Amino acid sequence: MNKVQNEIMMIAQEECAEVTQAISKVFRFGLESVHKERSNREHLEEEIGDLLCMIDLINEHGIVDWSKVEAARGNKRLKLKQWSIIR
Repeated sequence: MNKVQNEIMMIAQEECAEVTQAISKVFRFGLESVHKERSNREHLEEEIGDLLCMIDLINEHGIVDWSKVEAARGNKRLKLKQWSIIR
């Protein structure tokens, strides 16, 4: 990886952790609980947006083969239909 790709990956890793933390707050306190004048839902939305931006950059900079990502996405949907209550 070059320096730009390396930085994209590091920031994406940080954003994954921030989404994880935001989800933990939702589980602990609820979606509508407010901290520092914004709800946990708003915080989660912001963190997911940040992560999606980094995912876009991972794609744009050719770090992954996007067709393989799309295939994996489809496979995950099928697994969820089989092994979870998510439809």
